Amino acid sequence: MSALHAPLIGVTLDSEPPSTTGGYSRFAWYALRQNYMDMISACGGLPVALGHDVAQAAQMVARLDGLVVTGGAFDVPPELYGDEPPHATVQTKPRRTAAEIALLGEGLDLGRPVLGICGGMQLLAVLLGGRLVQHIPDTYPAALAHEQPNPRDEAGHVVHVTPGTQLARLVGCATLEVNSSHHQAVADAGRGVVSATAPDGVVEAIELPGHPFCMGVQWHPEFGISAGDRLLFEGLIDAARQTGT
Repeated sequence: MSALHAPLIGVTLDSEPPSTTGGYSRFAWYALRQNYMDMISACGGLPVALGHDVAQAAQMVARLDGLVVTGGAFDVPPELYGDEPPHATVQTKPRRTAAEIALLGEGLDLGRPVLGICGGMQLLAVLLGGRLVQHIPDTYPAALAHEQPNPRDEAGHVVHVTPGTQLARLVGCATLEVNSSHHQAVADAGRGVVSATAPDGVVEAIELPGHPFCMGVQWHPEFGISAGDRLLFEGLIDAARQTGT
């Protein structure tokens, strides 16, 4: 790929039902915070939004140089990792999840650089054969406030980066200040490896050894709280530039 051409980075969208209270639209709509796109652009990528059409997933990914699977206020269905019944707090978006499974699966099969963020990391872990903790307080009684009370553009806690991992090489430090907005977590990364944890033991990042760039982080680096957040996106886009179409 010529250095003159920015890598095309697909970004998955959230979805919302029609509003009955005067919200954005009386019809179903897609949603995405602006800072996802802004961060990718600032780091040299060309972001493009991806709809939830499973039938088009292969065609979409074939044209992409990299993929970002975003987070949202919903959960991966527990039946996908063999953990039923669902916890009372679990909320799902089946159409979005089906589309993201198709997109992420294609991305992994084609060796595209992939970054999973928050729920995107959890879905990545499941696709790699792992399992999730359905509700953190039930498994970690002394857990930190992973649904942080302060604004998401501020740090909520630190994470410890696992030495020797691709994440450690990328960010160049042993700890990162991160934000936190999740009630579920990765229990087992399957074929992946854990590359960061919170002080309470909750998994905060995973990666797939042998892949050009396949990482998941539990926090939201699109807010750019630390230098490491931008380095994650720069690493994704550099990998996309190397392996791009």
